[in-house]
Amino acid sequence: MTPVATITPADLAARLAQGESFVLLDVREPVELALARIDGVRAIPLGELVRRAGELDPDLPTVCICHHGIRSARAAGHLASSGFRAVFNLAGGIDRWSAEVDARIPRY
Repeated sequence: MTPVATITPADLAARLAQGESFVLLDVREPVELALARIDGVRAIPLGELVRRAGELDPDLPTVCICHHGIRSARAAGHLASSGFRAVFNLAGGIDRWSAEVDARIPRY
């Protein structure tokens, strides 16, 4: 699997605030998305990513998100190996995003 860059929640939030555009790809399961989610995410569960990767644009910067950053690291590695140009793993996942960026998102 191709190694990918990580991005911290604070760095991602700052870059989004500056107008940078990213595909925010959440690879958690629907039940997890119902508990907590970042507005504007594209949801494709990790188990469906191989089959559904064609739904994504490999030329767009993509940040993979999960609960703590483990599944999203696998997803990001898969996408990078599949020719996606700019793929990042959100360090610490949505849990860290909630703790450091947006406390309105429940932690679970």
